[in-house]
Amino acid sequence: MLRSLFRRTATIDYLSNHFGRYFATKQSQTTMINNNEPGSGFKPQKALVLSKFSRYELEKRRYPSLSEEQLSIKLEKRGSDYQGLVHHHKIHSASKNKLKSVLENRGIEVKFINRLEYNRAVIDWADVIFTTGGDGTFLAAASLIKSPNKTVIGINSDPSRSVGYLCLPQPYSSDLDATLDKLFSGQFKWLFRQRIRITLQGENALDEPLELHKQQLICPDDYLESGEVGEIKEFPTSPEAKNIPEGSWRSCQLPVRALNEVFVGENHSARVSYCELTVDDRPRVKFRSSGVAVCAGTGSTSWSFNISRIPKQTVQSILEIAKAKSGDTSELQDSFVDDVTKEFNDSLVFEPEKLAMAYTIRDPQILDDNFLPSRAFAQKIEIKSRMDDACVVIDGGLSYRFNDGNIACFEMKEEDALRTVTII
Repeated sequence: MLRSLFRRTATIDYLSNHFGRYFATKQSQTTMINNNEPGSGFKPQKALVLSKFSRYELEKRRYPSLSEEQLSIKLEKRGSDYQGLVHHHKIHSASKNKLKSVLENRGIEVKFINRLEYNRAVIDWADVIFTTGGDGTFLAAASLIKSPNKTVIGINSDPSRSVGYLCLPQPYSSDLDATLDKLFSGQFKWLFRQRIRITLQGENALDEPLELHKQQLICPDDYLESGEVGEIKEFPTSPEAKNIPEGSWRSCQLPVRALNEVFVGENHSARVSYCELTVDDRPRVKFRSSGVAVCAGTGSTSWSFNISRIPKQTVQSILEIAKAKSGDTSELQDSFVDDVTKEFNDSLVFEPEKLAMAYTIRDPQILDDNFLPSRAFAQKIEIKSRMDDACVVIDGGLSYRFNDGNIACFEMKEEDALRTVTII
């Protein structure tokens, strides 16, 4: 009886109350892109390959004047494994070279670039974009893609070091010849990953963002402390901003889309974030927290998942309390605790193709769950800042200023989807 009761209350009722209303209405209204048919038309002539900087390459950039021996000593003193870095750098380089070879053998013109060279001009040149690295490199490539007609395919260059959820699975990332054969023969399905569109309003809406990854590459020792934003070519301030008086109200739809998630909160993690939240045009709610994460289906397995997941120990404690309150004297089975934990945590994940967002309020304070749940699905989200030094961070790589009075609006449009592939 207890098993039946808590399977229902701990998971199904929770989903019905917090999430079910959204999908009950929206699934019938939304026509998703059909990706069930095998792929066709994959005949690229030009392939752009965006490659990550390996850890070894980053250290070389950080200490350009050091010899290999000096670099080895420096890293060993810091507790880093120099030989390990070189080993994994060679694995990454071998994957890059193999991809170049299999593409050129099929008559495709190939251009390799790194993150500092990635811009809209090279994107427009290419018919398809490959990434070699992990999920971070894939997110970097996706950030500048506007059209759902531009395909992005991730190759995990070192599966022994990272899983690469956004990349092709390990067998396909390792056997690139077989992978290209499948792509060219149509043995794949198009996968359209939905993304979040962001509009900023307020005094800082047209300010230049801070490109966190590029700044780390340009100024590895002090890019955050220096306050230098550097030369940002892909996200310039709008020309219209020059004609808008300082301090006046501005509005800007950002030129990037979030594939994983958007974080809104104070720049310093130890400070409390103070916001006002509106979900699907419901009344605005003020609250304090450790920030808000808004994720797409792709990001529901990532940071947002780990914010909301419940560990087995917590589930077991709750069930023990419930047993005591109900007078149940039966022994709580470990397998039952595992089932409830898994069912709840699995419910946090949704498909990347779904035209839906989920917001999560981290460590909410003074929040009434009966009025506004700390986590739920939404079609439209609006957050107003009441913070002095805050930011809107897109996929962990692009940070926009978001101080007191500024507003961030989040929504999804089918035309913003990112096209990638699933091998069959």
